[in-house]
Amino acid sequence: MNDLFSNFGRIQKNDPEFHEIFKNFAFSEVFEYSSLSEKDSILVILASLIAAQSPKAFKKILMSALDKDIAPEEVKELLYQSVPYVGFARAHNFFGVVIKVFDKKGIESPLENRSNTNPETRYDKGREIQESYFGFENIEMMRNQTPDGQKHFNTFLEGFCFGDFYTRDGLDDQQRELITFTFITTLGGCENQLRGHTQGNLAVGNTKEKLISAVTLIVPYIGFPRALNALAIINEICE
Repeated sequence: MNDLFSNFGRIQKNDPEFHEIFKNFAFSEVFEYSSLSEKDSILVILASLIAAQSPKAFKKILMSALDKDIAPEEVKELLYQSVPYVGFARAHNFFGVVIKVFDKKGIESPLENRSNTNPETRYDKGREIQESYFGFENIEMMRNQTPDGQKHFNTFLEGFCFGDFYTRDGLDDQQRELITFTFITTLGGCENQLRGHTQGNLAVGNTKEKLISAVTLIVPYIGFPRALNALAIINEICE
């Protein structure tokens, strides 16, 4: 993986000492402790860079990985999946970065429509996915315990988050939940949501080892406090 991440421009030129230390850790050592495929590794790292608001690093890695480790439609779905978790204010700049990278690579936009819902079906299909990931009883309990005046957030989750995005083609359930776990881990301060999506990952077939591998790969970008918090939650839920 080192060839994807070897050039960080001015840092490499003006501070070669730091560049060497960081390169050896982030682009070599952490990969020795990860079991993720190259594609999933790229998805996880790009997801973390979106949530961490690092468009320059995102662009460099995407330029190297596109068509070699990740396809244009997967990049598009990564962006779409980010919006309900990091918010469009954070995701907006990355849509622009991807447009520029696609132009440089000669990839024509817009890409094929990947939606599988319409205004009439988005809520029901979103609810189906929620229940398959988190269990009917848990979703019902969440809805029943939501105070009056706040229940529209449950509707937003069904239609927008799960109905509009999780139902799309381009990424499978395991990939969507893995990058969602990555978004939330990188954001920090969202421990209850991280617990829920740790359970969601296990429900769709992602293993404890896979989640630990994701945290391993992003620790250079998020730092140790958030990484250790995520590991504690993984251990809590998996026990």
